[in-house]
Amino acid sequence: MIRLLCLAIGYLFGLFQTSYILGRVHGIDIREYGSHNAGTTNMLRTMGLKAGLLTFAGDCGKCILAVVLVRVVFGKTHADILPLLEFYAAAGTILGHNYPFYLKFKGGKGIAVLAGLVLSTKLWMVPIPLAAFIFVVAVTRYVSAGSLLVTIIFLAEVICFGQMGGFAMAQPYVYELYLVTFLLMALAWWRHRANIKRLLNGTENKIGSSKK
Repeated sequence: MIRLLCLAIGYLFGLFQTSYILGRVHGIDIREYGSHNAGTTNMLRTMGLKAGLLTFAGDCGKCILAVVLVRVVFGKTHADILPLLEFYAAAGTILGHNYPFYLKFKGGKGIAVLAGLVLSTKLWMVPIPLAAFIFVVAVTRYVSAGSLLVTIIFLAEVICFGQMGGFAMAQPYVYELYLVTFLLMALAWWRHRANIKRLLNGTENKIGSSKK
């Protein structure tokens, strides 16, 4: 029951659709432009760098806020499984971001939100996926490729940290946390399935290029 509550808390935070709100402020529905995705990359391509950065900050921030709220509310009563509950809150935020009910379940892909989870977990987990993302995007100019690589690296970091006892939970809960992280990675890959197909076909849009 507590897990569902944390998922629900996260989902409510995830409903704050930064790109959609920013787009409406400027008189557009971002889902009708570019890749039709309500996320950072489409905002960057459609409305420019400032809008893209604001979207990333908003989507990343809402995950951090959800995790912090769960940490404050359940930090004392469920200290033995708190990291797991935080991951459930982040999962709920990603679900709310990807599938907002009031937008007919048409949201983003959750990478910026996942970045919020990375920041909320341990700051030392940030440099490696960030460096990998920057390197891949700089070399290939494919944001999708960099984003997918980040999900793999984060899963590896979580498993390594967990096996070293970093989460300070009983092993069954640690394994459950691994499962949640794996499912978030799988969801990200599912949401990028069209991008993956275009990457394989060599037709994926590159950052800085006009959409074909």
